[in-house]
Amino acid sequence: MSNASSIDPAEVARFSAIADEWWDPNGKFAPLHRFNPVRLDFIRAQALTRFGRDGAARTPFKGLKLLDIGCGGGLLSEPMTRLGFAVTGVDASERNVAVAAAHAKGLGLTIDYRCATTEAVLAETPAAFDVVLNMEVVEHVADPGQYLRDCARLVAPGGLMILATLNRTLKAFALAKVGAEYLLRWLPPKTHDWSKFVTPSEVRAYLAGAPVAVQGPFGVTFSPLSGRWRLSSDADVNYLMVATRDAA
Repeated sequence: MSNASSIDPAEVARFSAIADEWWDPNGKFAPLHRFNPVRLDFIRAQALTRFGRDGAARTPFKGLKLLDIGCGGGLLSEPMTRLGFAVTGVDASERNVAVAAAHAKGLGLTIDYRCATTEAVLAETPAAFDVVLNMEVVEHVADPGQYLRDCARLVAPGGLMILATLNRTLKAFALAKVGAEYLLRWLPPKTHDWSKFVTPSEVRAYLAGAPVAVQGPFGVTFSPLSGRWRLSSDADVNYLMVATRDAA
């Protein structure tokens, strides 16, 4: 593992500056609130299949450990906790972690939030998590290859990592960068750097030497008519990938 940090200080500062808006569904993180249902459904379905759990159970994932990397304000950590996972949420921004911890405490949820890097978690607890969530993070790190390999090493034998990110295509530049940030104003300007978007083939190449098998991409598209996101065959802009580790 590299000793260099994957953290991009400018990216951390950008998200720290708007940390107080994480739980405002009409604020700067409104797109994530709209995106959350399709992400949650995908994570739940993948985990049910992987671990053979009963989807009708109230807490189907009780006894399993989940790591939410770049947890932000806890938009995924909280519902994952309600599904029974023992959740650890890590973020490089102290303000994000403070907001997440305060929100969870107000709801009586027990979540292990930490201001930490992926490298620090790996140094303490390698191969410790049944599920690793890597959602909309890789496009913000300094070294995506080393970052993804470190993340893969956090997955326990028999577990899986779920990745969500943006594809580096002209379509993504037009819709996710120019459209979302400057025309529709869904996101603050400069939220994303198109040159840092990662293609599915690059994800596969980065993880080629890691102890995981990669599946996907699974496209996610937005319907202006319904105002909802859905899984699709179109991975030109947003997509998900799954990396599974064989049982020991």
